[in-house]
Amino acid sequence: MFEIGKQDEQRLAERLRNGENGAMREFYSLYAEQLAAICSRYIPDTDDMKDVFQESLIQIITHISDFTYRGKGSLQAWASRIVINESLNFLKAANHHELMLLDKDVAEEPEDEDPPIEEIPPDEIQRMVSQLPTGYRTVFNLYVFENKSHQEIASLLGIKERSSASQLSRAKNLLAKMIRDYNDKHHPR
Repeated sequence: MFEIGKQDEQRLAERLRNGENGAMREFYSLYAEQLAAICSRYIPDTDDMKDVFQESLIQIITHISDFTYRGKGSLQAWASRIVINESLNFLKAANHHELMLLDKDVAEEPEDEDPPIEEIPPDEIQRMVSQLPTGYRTVFNLYVFENKSHQEIASLLGIKERSSASQLSRAKNLLAKMIRDYNDKHHPR
């Protein structure tokens, strides 16, 4: 994927607003891979991910008139937020019960020491994240990849801040165990 300049990004947004031929195709070729990757971080099931990604693209086109250029990368950031919101909406609807369990008061778990990940391929790390339970994965993604605070996560998911912190801790511990198991299997000492 090549870098798109300020003028090109503003022009592409305008072309999308005007419904110009080829604008959506250009948008798709520039951003689809990254937007699909964001969607797949939240929704590991391929069929569901494709549905949510398609709905996200529809929302992007439908609401392109709401986009305001705020500097280089703002179109991509705006589209990413739509994908994240659509993914969260899907998870809330499909996994309502599991996401509500996030708000149960649970004792804090001490965090394990971070295991080494240098020799683990990135796609393997992504696979591990996708294996986390829905609630853990959702909080982990929002905190790690979207740089959301526990207060913001709590607001987005309708849970308490301490529940967000607890779920993040549990996600990290579970990932640490998966990483140790992988290292033991592939890089025995």
